[in-house]
Amino acid sequence: MRTSRGCFKTSLAYCLLAWAAPLTIHLAAPAAAAATPWSQFRGPTGDGVSAEQGLPLTWSETEGVVWKTPVAGKAWASPVIWDELVWLANATEDGRRLSAVAIDRVTGRVVHDLTVFEKPEPQFCHPFNSYASPTPVIEADRIYLHYGSAGTACLDTATGKLLWSRTDLPCDHFRGPGSSPILHGDLLIVAFDGFDLQYVVALDKHTGKTVWKTDRDIDYGTTDGDAKKAYPTGTVIRWQGREQVVLPSAGATVAYDPATGRELWRVRSGGMNASARPLFAQGLVFANTASGGMQMVAIRPDGTGDVSGTHLAWKSAQGAASRSSQLLLDDGIFIVANAGTASVLDVQTGKAVWQKRLEGEFSASPIRGPGRIYAANQDGKTFVIDAAAPHEILATNVLDDGCMASPAVYEGAIYLRTKTHLYKLGATVGR
Repeated sequence: MRTSRGCFKTSLAYCLLAWAAPLTIHLAAPAAAAATPWSQFRGPTGDGVSAEQGLPLTWSETEGVVWKTPVAGKAWASPVIWDELVWLANATEDGRRLSAVAIDRVTGRVVHDLTVFEKPEPQFCHPFNSYASPTPVIEADRIYLHYGSAGTACLDTATGKLLWSRTDLPCDHFRGPGSSPILHGDLLIVAFDGFDLQYVVALDKHTGKTVWKTDRDIDYGTTDGDAKKAYPTGTVIRWQGREQVVLPSAGATVAYDPATGRELWRVRSGGMNASARPLFAQGLVFANTASGGMQMVAIRPDGTGDVSGTHLAWKSAQGAASRSSQLLLDDGIFIVANAGTASVLDVQTGKAVWQKRLEGEFSASPIRGPGRIYAANQDGKTFVIDAAAPHEILATNVLDDGCMASPAVYEGAIYLRTKTHLYKLGATVGR
């Protein structure tokens, strides 16, 4: 995010059985694979990739919209989906009411609109951001909502009952919250990288109690708290038998033991306001240093301690973004920069192999379905791009309002949250 209160850089998840009627002995056809819940920021695998078939190519306000539901308030959290419900973190524009909205994914009907926290005196939030920018994480029967230092809570998804909440994890976000929580086993892990305090915490998902808390302990090279801010979402990887949760921050990208919070390694990667979720492929961790650094870095995750001089495989400033997360292709990394330049970097070298200027500015992260990339801008246009070189634009789809939230996918449909509505696009059958 930007370097003064009047200037802001945002860094800123969803079987039928058939018989052969003429036969005396009825033969069951192979059951279709169940749809995978879109359970967190960047989807079930945390990388924005979906294997769902039949995703729509084109839509508009008059074509391809299964339903369109208005969502009052102001929130940039992405949708998460489990079974019959699409869940959204939500907030009033002034941040006094922090809520959770559940929408029936078949009909578009609002099933729940639940107050999670009430805040008579919320922290300052820059107008570009929102008080509900972190995306929830959901599993069977439970959803975990995080609003930064304003509060973290767990709700029963069937009844809407509050199961536990925490409001005692301090942090001056200075521009509003942005880090999304992740689940790992029985742990809910989230970063607090604020103006005043910077730490990572793991909560017991059943009780909300703190299991571990680790201070960032980074030399930021400045006493200016604005340069210490970040908005990361962690990625858990396993490499050479070692489990680690990678969480970029201002100044460094750091990996922790998810069971204990012990730091495993760090790379002094520079930058501030890091918000892109790290990726892991071909033995490399890919992280975005965001504002100030404005580069992608590739790190070999087998080191211990400060490995800045030994384990940085490559770094590249070509097409770097400070808001949206990067997306893996087969041998490339797709990035949409803030101002709309789309790039593909070679996974092993970081060199740009393709670039194209798209229209508008981008904060939402792109997703990939079979053969296609979907990238939505802040003005209401979603570009559908061929995932294979030469990455031709297949369609440009326009809605009435723009996207700050990233799309979600479930059972052949795309769920797109604009600044004012939630849309279901594509599939009209199935549940």
